[in-house]
Order: sequence, then structure tokens, then C-alpha cells
Amino acid sequence: MIIVTTDAVPGKEIKEIKGFVRGSTVQTKHIGKDILAGLKTIVGGEIGEYTEMMDEARQKAIGRMVEDAKAKGANAIIGMRLQTSAVMQNAAEIIAYGTAALIEE
Repeated sequence: MIIVTTDAVPGKEIKEIKGFVRGSTVQTKHIGKDILAGLKTIVGGEIGEYTEMMDEARQKAIGRMVEDAKAKGANAIIGMRLQTSAVMQNAAEIIAYGTAALIEE
């Protein structure tokens, strides 16, 4: 599956647009790691636990978007975007979305 943030795939022709696709997940960390992350806010610096959590969430959301595109018969996703929002304290939703397309092989 080719995934691009642009409206076209360089060097490839779009044969058919299959439609909007998306994938999402809501992630939170284990309470023990959450406490450690909270302590890091006192001294400053990167909060590795949350960086890891958000990376896992992005990968899950993108994976689900790809499955949606495959189910529609696409071999590419164009105009892919990621969006995040806080849904409750210490929990974030990640949404991956784009346009499923069939491009020349």
C-alpha cells in the first residue's frame, strides 16, 4: 500500500478513486507509567512514555486506515492526514484519514 500526503503519487496515474478511508484508536498509558510521566513534568524533558504511546497509536490508526482502503480495493491512499484530540485526562484519540485510490502498478 502506497501512502502519501500529496494529492497524487509521483510517476503514477490514478485509475480510480475508491473514496474516503479512516482508522482511529484511543490510547492511554498504564497508571504506573502515568505516574512516572507525571513526575517528569516537574523536572522537564521529553516524556518517553507518552512519546511511545502516541507512536503506537499512530501505527494502529494508520493500520486500520490501510485495512479500510484494502477492503475498498485500493492500492494507495492519497492526501493522508493524522489528527489527534484529548478525549479524557491522559487519553488521546488519533485519527488517520485520506482518499483511497487505485493507481497504476
